[in-house]
This record gives sequence, C-alpha cells and structure tokens, in this order.
Amino acid sequence: MANTDLQKKLYSYIEKAIVELEIPTIPESLYAPYSYTMNIGGKRIRPYLVLLSSGICDGKISDALPSALAVEVLHNFTLVHDDIMDSADKRRGKPSVFKKWDQNTAILSGDVMFADAFKQLEYYGRDETFSKEEYFQIHKTFTEATITVCEGQALDMDFVSRTDVDHFEYTEMIKGKTSALLACSLKMGAIAAHATNEQVNSLFNLGIEMGIAFQIQDDLLDVTADPEKFGKRVCGDIYEGKKTYLTILALERSNQQQRHTIETVLADSDPTKKSVDEVLNIMNDLNVISDIENEVAQHYEKAISSLNFFKESEYKQQLKNLLIFLKNRDH
Repeated sequence: MANTDLQKKLYSYIEKAIVELEIPTIPESLYAPYSYTMNIGGKRIRPYLVLLSSGICDGKISDALPSALAVEVLHNFTLVHDDIMDSADKRRGKPSVFKKWDQNTAILSGDVMFADAFKQLEYYGRDETFSKEEYFQIHKTFTEATITVCEGQALDMDFVSRTDVDHFEYTEMIKGKTSALLACSLKMGAIAAHATNEQVNSLFNLGIEMGIAFQIQDDLLDVTADPEKFGKRVCGDIYEGKKTYLTILALERSNQQQRHTIETVLADSDPTKKSVDEVLNIMNDLNVISDIENEVAQHYEKAISSLNFFKESEYKQQLKNLLIFLKNRDH
C-alpha cells in the first residue's frame, strides 16, 4: 500500500510517542528489555488504527495517542511472553528477549510492560474533557481485550493436543488472538474522540471482522501464495502438522479415508511432498480452498461496509484503503 502524507504523519506521531515513553533505566535488568522490545520495530498497526479511528470520528490526535501507546505496549508485552511459550529465538529478525537475556528476566520485564500499558490510560482520568463514563469505557475496553487475548492464547495452546477442534472454535480463538486487540484499538480511538455509541460499535465490529479475515487469510496463503513472494515454505503449516482453518474444515468435510490421510500426514514429523500434495488435493476436492477464499472476502467486505456509517474523510479513506490492500494481498 502506497504511503500517503496522512499515513506518514500518523506513524511519525506514533514513533515520537514511543521514543518519549518514560521508561526508567534502573534496575537495568527490568527496563532494558522493555526499551529493547519497543525499539526493534514492528508494523505499529494497532496504534495506527487507534489514530485512524479517532480521525474518522473527528477526534484530536493528542487525545488518541495515550490509547495508541497503551495498545502498542500491551501488544509487545504479549510478544515477549509468547516467545517464551513458543521457545522462539527470534523476534523481528533479532534475538527475542528471553534469548538475549533469560526467561526470568523476560517474564518480569513483560510484567512491567503490562502494568505500564494500563498506566497510559491515566490520561483520560486526569483530563477534564473526558467524562467519568468515557474514562470507564476506555479502561473497560482495554481490560476486556486483554482478557480476551489471554483466552485466545489459551485456546490456541489447548488445540495442540486436541483432535476434535471444529472451525467455530477456531474462529473464536482467532477473535481472541487476533481480532480482540484490533477491535480494541478502533474502539478506544473512537471513545477518545467522544464518538457516539453507534460509531464506537461500528468500528469495534470492523476490527473483529478484520482480524478474522486476516488470520484465516494467513492460513490460506500458506498453501496458495507464490513461494518467491511468501518468503516461507509453501504448505509449511501442513509439513509442521499445525491445525489451521483449512485442515480443520477439511477434516470436518472428509470421509473416513480422506480423514485418515490428512491425520496421518499431519502426525508425520517429516512428511514427503507427495503426501502433502495428497492433502492439498483432498482440500481442493472438498472445495475447502475456494470456500475459504470466499469467506475471507466476505469478512473483509463486512469490515469495509462498517465504514458506510461515517462521513467521507481522509481518515476513512485511509482505513478503507488498508482493508482493500489486506484483502488483495498475496503474501
């Protein structure tokens, strides 16, 4: 997606706010990993959504920035702890916190990031332009999203050992792991702009649909993307035996023989290309790939249609452009 002047401006506000975060330096073992995490990059999509949402609702960027910081710090906190749970050595091409320091340091540093994320929201309790109800709603939105993210992560971990996961459960997991913080970002931006309940709910629902579409699309691209663009092994999820929306839906639709083939390949620690291709053939025979392509498109269309409620503005157009770009991505 082409960088517009608005996009550059909003990202400059986000990066400046992150640089100006008042992260202490002592004790170094606690705060150095925090600073390291916040400064190794990232797409900053969640704080960007906060600012876009605020702009769509005619809010002030300065009022939305504390929410933007809160969601970005919280998101990075989840990554620090996720890397521990996944034993991931790398994050954004650099050593993960637990690898660069150690597990205990990563846990404690993540904990202080969690607390500091909530601290950003104190702005709305101090600023007299925000009512007690608005402060409550922002805090409630953030708290509920945090809990939902944890629930989504727990479901994801539970699914590893379960053989009876259905696509409805998988969608609920996505709503937790992916949609929750996107929807939270959009909702908080709207509340920070003193938006109406209808505006707030429309943007929240947009975030839910956006998150579902994005994650299912990721699962889909694993088997359909151009390997040169994708940058990862095509069908890597199948080779690794991961449960995805595709494999779950294929298992639900398969006959006994097809199910046996899929389960055998997923359980194989080193499946051959021929066996993985067999799974792909089954998916195509069962219309899994084409149906999921349609489903992804429908979720994006629902997200885009949520914007119909709002008047035309450069902020609205920017969010619409982002959704169209994501809908059409091929890697």
